[in-house]
Amino acid sequence: MEMNRMEGTAKELRGSVKEAIGKVTRNRVKQAEGAAEKLAGRMQLRVLEAADAMRERMKQ
Repeated sequence: MEMNRMEGTAKELRGSVKEAIGKVTRNRVKQAEGAAEKLAGRMQLRVLEAADAMRERMKQ
């Protein structure tokens, strides 16, 4: 699970950087790719949070 969290965080960070580069260079494709990658990383982290919450609920 920890590796998945690191992957999600890295994906979100890469996306943010790519999106910023796209904004600075006025490259809309790069900006959109960055936004999509950032969103994918964020979604990966949210899924892991939901899985953790479910595991905690099952323990109770």
